[in-house]
Amino acid sequence: MPSSTELPSNDRRASHQPLRPSDLTTKLPRLTPRRRAAPPSNPLPVPSTPPLPSPPNLSSITFRHPSRRILSPKDHQLFIASDTYSLLQSFVFSLTESVQDKKISDIRHDDLSLTVRNVLEILEEVEGCVKSCPPEDQGGSRFGNPAFRVLLDKITWESDGWQARLGIEDAGAREEVGSYFLQAFGNRTRIDYGSGHELNFLVWLLCLYQLRLLAQPDFASLVLVAFTRYLHLMRLIQSTYYLEPAGSHGVWGLDDYQFLPFLFGSSQLLHHLYIRPLSIHNSLILDEEGNEYMYLDQVRFIESVKNVKGLRWHSPMLDDISAAKGWGKVEAGMRRMFVAEVLGKLPVMQHFLFGSLVPAVEGMSREEELGVASEEEETEGGEVVVMQDGMKHVHQNTGWGDCCGIKVPSSIGAAQEMRKRNGQDGLRRVPFD
Repeated sequence: MPSSTELPSNDRRASHQPLRPSDLTTKLPRLTPRRRAAPPSNPLPVPSTPPLPSPPNLSSITFRHPSRRILSPKDHQLFIASDTYSLLQSFVFSLTESVQDKKISDIRHDDLSLTVRNVLEILEEVEGCVKSCPPEDQGGSRFGNPAFRVLLDKITWESDGWQARLGIEDAGAREEVGSYFLQAFGNRTRIDYGSGHELNFLVWLLCLYQLRLLAQPDFASLVLVAFTRYLHLMRLIQSTYYLEPAGSHGVWGLDDYQFLPFLFGSSQLLHHLYIRPLSIHNSLILDEEGNEYMYLDQVRFIESVKNVKGLRWHSPMLDDISAAKGWGKVEAGMRRMFVAEVLGKLPVMQHFLFGSLVPAVEGMSREEELGVASEEEETEGGEVVVMQDGMKHVHQNTGWGDCCGIKVPSSIGAAQEMRKRNGQDGLRRVPFD
């Protein structure tokens, strides 16, 4: 007899049927293909090249000894809004565009103008002065060698004759133009060198343009021949006298000393068929193409004076830049950096000199009004007032120069001292990679 609790057969079959799940298609999120987020765009526009003005009428100019006029933040803002700011930007960027897609060997020596040849001869004679002024024995110190001051005294003695050789007949003009030339090799008091001194070399060439001794057809040879010669001369001076990097940012800077080789060099490589920004990590390309392209040559030189192998360790900014897709991005970034980090930085531009060929504007301070010593007369270890609000900018041979960066020994000096100790040409690499 069946149990009283047993279900009818139809009910038993119904109880074993699985429940149909509800339709979840309306509740699931729609599947969309993943798209890589676009990289953030740089809010700073790429600086364009202002039209380069024609040289001034020299009959209306009274030559004078250049002096510092950017002595406060207000002075710096007046400078940024001035025609001189546009002139500097135009001259540097015109030089940059003149070497676009050109190799150093594209310039033939027979095609150089007389002025460019004289510039090269002067730089050769400066190198002769370096060889005649040996460094003092500092017992292994990596800081600036006092013999550098002897070199600058010798260059100062010869400068007037060199400016006359360029065709500058007026004594006042020779003094004005020569001031920029003398500032192009470093600071006598601090025994340092940085992008401001490098800029002075270009301003010296700009003055020759203003005096109609150079013209725009000379621009490519100025960069690929004259500036390249100056660059190698400065490497010799830096390695001989251990010039300290002015305003160093350490590993977080582009380079301890130079900036313009990266600006000019990125323009050289702008449309290169196979050399990419990432190629700076390829030692074979650096060796084979470094003599033709300034960017590669400068990276090669940096690698040669570091005791740690690998850009990501000693030059992370260059390492980051190498990830750019093309040289157009690099060149645009270098333009931005020149405007922001050279012309736009008070610690750099407060040492800039203004005369008649590169004039200051009305309203900018004067050294004599504030009782500030000139750049040449600044005493070793002394203090210099450079701001009208009572703050002091201190240049000392020891200590922490925070406004111009930390006073640090020369990395080139460290490399040279290591070579002396190890008795070999190469550096002992730290095997991080």
